[in-house]
Amino acid sequence: MSRRFIKLSPWSHALIHKKRFRLFSSSFTTPYLLLGTTLKNNLPDGSDVRDVLLFDPTKEEMLTVPNITFPEELAGSRQIGSARGWGIFSNDHDRSLCISDLYSSLGPKSTLTMIHLPSLVAVHSNQTNAVWNVAMSSSPSDQDCVVAIKLLDRQLSLCRPHSDMRWTNVGEMLAENNLQKLENSTLMYSKRERRFYLPGPGGNSLYSWDLHLKKNKVPSFHELLFRDLPELDDSEWKLLGWCCRTEHLVELASSGERFLVKWYAQRFFSSSHEGSNYTTRRFMVFREKKLTEGRYMHYTEDIGDVCIFISMSEAFCVEASSCPGLKPNSIYFIGHGFGIYNIADTRIHHFQAPEGAPTSFKDPYWLPPSRI
Repeated sequence: MSRRFIKLSPWSHALIHKKRFRLFSSSFTTPYLLLGTTLKNNLPDGSDVRDVLLFDPTKEEMLTVPNITFPEELAGSRQIGSARGWGIFSNDHDRSLCISDLYSSLGPKSTLTMIHLPSLVAVHSNQTNAVWNVAMSSSPSDQDCVVAIKLLDRQLSLCRPHSDMRWTNVGEMLAENNLQKLENSTLMYSKRERRFYLPGPGGNSLYSWDLHLKKNKVPSFHELLFRDLPELDDSEWKLLGWCCRTEHLVELASSGERFLVKWYAQRFFSSSHEGSNYTTRRFMVFREKKLTEGRYMHYTEDIGDVCIFISMSEAFCVEASSCPGLKPNSIYFIGHGFGIYNIADTRIHHFQAPEGAPTSFKDPYWLPPSRI
């Protein structure tokens, strides 16, 4: 997924509801897309007050959570990643990092949590600000939580915020094991196996690390065996071969079932002066079946009651029946377009930008169900 500003389609009276909500306090079971914030006031202590803008995919409406106080540490920082509803923020002035549950604790009775992290140290370059994505082994409030940051230049760094305030870098392991083609691979954590995973080039393999990196930094290699590929015309396979492709491994928390998602984006050239861009061509979803002979990935057009959410945050699954309004057997995506992909019939429903939403924003994040 290209790290560029995402542009939303212009909102339409006919296609979208334009109600503007204010959320004061309630529990919700629907994932939301973080659209950004609007500055309302700077306070003398260095903090500021903002409105938080969220997008509800079930109603296609923007929700405004008003007058949220951002403490000084966050007011002067930018968000560089998100996992499990927690954000990682970086201060460009002193390069400090912290984790916060700011966007999952927006209610007036909620208590904001911030956990400081050591500054990142680049192994291969000075691109410590080029974060590709973030994954966590559990909620950062857990004492044994491990935070992992994947940089664009194939560096992978991990630390335990509550016990070891130092980064363990495995970027040198990526280079020594000839894993240079993993720059665009998306990191995830498997609760079932207690390991961090990166899809290999082309999504034909997996590399994984356990939580004891000080003992063994070398990744484990897992070859994937694909079965039941879709029947497509040769011309379609050829076109997909020219597409930009990213792979996302995602796990359903309630059952441990895993899916490998291949995202194909087709390049096109804009008639304006904006150059080229990408639009989603299709997704392919494979259900993992782990047997004694190996890991089999079976192509499927039916994942049942499951929805998959893909953005620049760690991808996650949600059972549609637990979130009223979600469409089962679908992929909710933002990056190469913004919409819902129906896995059964490959149709895409494109979301339109609601009134008052930013016309463009960088690195949008889906937030999993939580409390606000």
